[in-house]
Amino acid sequence: MKNRVALVTGGGTGMGRAISELFAREGAHVFVNYRASKAAAEETAAAIQAAGGSATLVQADVGDEAEVRAMIATIHDAAGRLDVLVNNAGWSTRVPHAQLESLSDEIWRRTLDTNLLGPFYCVRAAVSMLKASAHAAIINVASTGGLTGTASSMAYVASKAGLLGITKSLARALAPEIRVNAIAPGLIRTGFASWTEEHYRPGDAAAPLGRLATVEDVAAAALYLATAGGVTGETIVVDSGLYHLGPRT
Repeated sequence: MKNRVALVTGGGTGMGRAISELFAREGAHVFVNYRASKAAAEETAAAIQAAGGSATLVQADVGDEAEVRAMIATIHDAAGRLDVLVNNAGWSTRVPHAQLESLSDEIWRRTLDTNLLGPFYCVRAAVSMLKASAHAAIINVASTGGLTGTASSMAYVASKAGLLGITKSLARALAPEIRVNAIAPGLIRTGFASWTEEHYRPGDAAAPLGRLATVEDVAAAALYLATAGGVTGETIVVDSGLYHLGPRT
């Protein structure tokens, strides 16, 4: 990753922070995107810089195409290149799947705008810069919910299943210049969608590896996909074995 330029959307918190910090440690200049969590993004950038890395904040709501195009233009003006795009920004709110009437149009729109349209907007805006790179890679952070149909809401499931689908479509459409892959994390201790500790403990007991996967595990997968030159159209599941092996017995 030395001297490469990476954009990590939602890069100031949770999995995005871990990815941003790891990429920076590996020598990349990281653009840390945030929508509203400016303080967290500033803290992430400061931690990267304190460790000797290079980071720049870029604000944009990835669900707003005009803001995305402005963000990519800012990166072009500042760095002149983009090698790796990590579509990590996400949004969800918990709605039990059986409560169909509770899944409002507002929830659908915000979920799909952020989790599905947002990555597409980022790819479309960045594609010309990425094609100019000899190491171009796109990494979409999806979810095992898109594979299993179980997650914080039915809208979230649909958005992540869609993201897994367009990952393959983009991998075909953008080859050979750009590799496109996905990560499907399971339940990760980030507080996303207001999950509390009581929701995480059963996962530790059930996971074949004896613990839930961590943000560092996801970051390691992202680093692999950013640098694995022969891999495209792939989804790496990061959930300590639960999806493929089932609960530990």
